[in-house]
Amino acid sequence: MSSTVLAASTGLDFSLAQKLTVVALCALTAFLSHLALAVFNDGVRPFMLDFVQGRTTRSAITAVSFGLSAGFVFGLGAPMALSSGVLNPWLVFLPTDVLGLLAPRKWLAPLLGGAWGAVIVFGLNGANDLAHDLPVDFLTAMQHMATPILFLFTLFPVLAVTRQFGKLLGALAGAVELVLVVLTMKVWPGVFAGAPAMAVGVLLLIGFAVAKDVRRRRAEQAAAEAEGEAANIPGGLGEEDPMASLFGASAARLRRHLPLFMVLGAGVCLLSQLHVFGGGEATSFLIAKGQYTEAAQVDFYRAFGFIPLIATTALASGAYGIVGFTLVYPVGYLLPSPWLAVVCGALVFAAEVLALSWIGRVLGRLPSVRDSSEHVRGAIGDTLQLAILFGSLMAANAMGGGLGILIAGGLYLLNEATGRVVVRMAAAPAAVVVCGIVLNLLYWLGLFTPITS
Repeated sequence: MSSTVLAASTGLDFSLAQKLTVVALCALTAFLSHLALAVFNDGVRPFMLDFVQGRTTRSAITAVSFGLSAGFVFGLGAPMALSSGVLNPWLVFLPTDVLGLLAPRKWLAPLLGGAWGAVIVFGLNGANDLAHDLPVDFLTAMQHMATPILFLFTLFPVLAVTRQFGKLLGALAGAVELVLVVLTMKVWPGVFAGAPAMAVGVLLLIGFAVAKDVRRRRAEQAAAEAEGEAANIPGGLGEEDPMASLFGASAARLRRHLPLFMVLGAGVCLLSQLHVFGGGEATSFLIAKGQYTEAAQVDFYRAFGFIPLIATTALASGAYGIVGFTLVYPVGYLLPSPWLAVVCGALVFAAEVLALSWIGRVLGRLPSVRDSSEHVRGAIGDTLQLAILFGSLMAANAMGGGLGILIAGGLYLLNEATGRVVVRMAAAPAAVVVCGIVLNLLYWLGLFTPITS
């Protein structure tokens, strides 16, 4: 079954066009970060308003960005890129957040960002070749992470439905997804079995949320009409949003830089179209296997969990997301031409920036849909934590058997016991890399014989 085999290729030998695209995009994203117009890290964006308004220093916001990003870059971004052969946003964009904020001058920010892009496209291939030449090839072993990530990720809508709407509807969503996965594997064996299940799961979640909001509004309107107070319904048309002035100023600030955002959208969409970049953990392995349609589906469904977060933090802080609402990912994967990707990416970003204020107002009137976004992000995090941990232990077993599991699992547990020096999502892949290094050292000392498959 094509959806369960290991990634087809882990080559990181980029063409000249791909190298130039990565370097230019890293330069641009570092420049936008320096201007406090956009950052990739969702955790940093809420702090940007203080920086924009001069209430915090550049060094302070840089420290925040580095602290929230370093673990993901070296513990998740780099191992995922090396094991799948596909770049990811944690490796490409988190460092440019830090470098752009760190740069004291405008002209220095794109130089630092471009330099990081050069490190990626010229350095990763050498590291990849070196790792594959080792007696214990831990990068090939890390491809065992693909199957648990792809299939457990399928369950995030079920978790989100259960948390928001209870066990009964959660069980219903789970049963529907299971039937669809089995049916897809039987009838369409060449299709990633989780894609149709995720689609239906997300639709069920949105349907339940919209239905709840509609019932709530009708009940409030009926009660208000009965009391003659329709104009005072909370969240209704007669109530003015106290955050409207702040949101309006932030939206206007972003619109003033619309040309820059259109260039950014063109660049991200182009990088996605070149098929050397995946927007998420599951997507990276799908891109590596050439399953671009399935990758587009996965990232499209994932976007529902992040659109409300990105919209509200952008309106509150005046800093947009480096990849926008992430909708340029699936658009880029599916387009046949790089030039078409450039045009479509620019148009998608233009539409997103221009629609920010409207999206903020809509979300204000759909609290259940907004809550669904929170549940989706939490469910994605939980499913991926389990999938990455399980896949990492599979990788450790593939390269070192019980000893590999002991080392990698022990490092993960040690990280937990010491207060998570490395963020949990990145701890398991980082442990596998360290485990691979230790096993190679033991081999050179004559204390370990590599497992042959």
